[in-house]
Amino acid sequence: MNNKQKNKIPVTIVTGYLGSGKTTFMNELLKMQSEKKVAIVVNDMGTINIDAGLLQNQSLSRYPDMELISLENGCICCTLREQFMDQIVELSMKNIDAILVEASGISDPVSIADAFLAYEETSENPNVYLDTVITVVDADRIYSEFLEELSECVESETDKQALEEEENDPDIINLIIDQIEFCSMILLNKCDLLSKEQLAKVKEIIQSLQPEAKILETEYAKVEFEEIISHNPYDYNKIRDSSLINKTLFEKNHHGLEDHEVHEEYGISSFVYTERRPFVYDKFMKLLEENYPETLIRAKGYIWFEDDDIHTHLFEQAGRNASVTEISNWVAALPEEEKEEVFANYPDVLEDWDELYGDRMNQIVFIGKGYSKDEITELVNQCLGSFFS
Repeated sequence: MNNKQKNKIPVTIVTGYLGSGKTTFMNELLKMQSEKKVAIVVNDMGTINIDAGLLQNQSLSRYPDMELISLENGCICCTLREQFMDQIVELSMKNIDAILVEASGISDPVSIADAFLAYEETSENPNVYLDTVITVVDADRIYSEFLEELSECVESETDKQALEEEENDPDIINLIIDQIEFCSMILLNKCDLLSKEQLAKVKEIIQSLQPEAKILETEYAKVEFEEIISHNPYDYNKIRDSSLINKTLFEKNHHGLEDHEVHEEYGISSFVYTERRPFVYDKFMKLLEENYPETLIRAKGYIWFEDDDIHTHLFEQAGRNASVTEISNWVAALPEEEKEEVFANYPDVLEDWDELYGDRMNQIVFIGKGYSKDEITELVNQCLGSFFS
């Protein structure tokens, strides 16, 4: 245990998409321990906190002194973030051994960790520290979404219908992968639904996305309490920089790697596609919808389009789902006065500044297995336009 954390209360954040087994995990965890005094915070996006009700009915009868806080009608990573941290601070003043937080199924662990960092920086003597960020992962779902071409399993009609319905919202799969990339521990649940060979392939995918995360294989989300408390502070920078997406970008931007060089880990490789010229919107969307390579597991990056030299777009792909979202403006598109202010405050912007394009650039990390880098590059190049050429 870090000496600085010796008299502080560890906080464990539990994330994971809907149906992965978060509430089951919390309930099973409490069943297997009775010595610790634990406080529980449960977040639900709806106006009625069903998960909190389940925990209350099943656990409080055994542990009448247990604190349970319910936060509903919002998410602790955004709309309820301030209220959430107020509750953490209040709990930190009580005589408890640990705080467990069940985040909503659509929570972003990055934002939650940011809230703790801000609290630690502004508080003179914080009584709590962020110990572990756990993502509960449905092993069966990951196998179905990303390794379908390797599987000879036959899905039930219900499963097929559920997958087809969720394909209408590509942000769901991106969220699942984001939760994996930013955690320090993976609770790989429902392992009993896969064969040993299938499970090995799932672990290979997860380890490539976040090699620093400890993986616990479970059935029915059963795990010992002490296994999830590290008694060491969550290393925000280490986790952020160790995901394959960020590691690949870091090596490209800071070590001068050429575009053709490929980063490989656990049999899964990645490369960075970089191009100043913009994409033609219709061509790029057609690639995503009709001709996107199945060998690509994950892609993420910033792009721009020929008919819009103002806005930066975030492109994300995970499995069979992809999205393009407008997120900000390019610095080069700002009025001259605002541009000079950015240069003064953020001189790093000028390091990659181009005389014609400014900071406009398509930069995408592609992650896959068994793909041809040249073929991927050619497919993407076919979507380029000629703006400023």
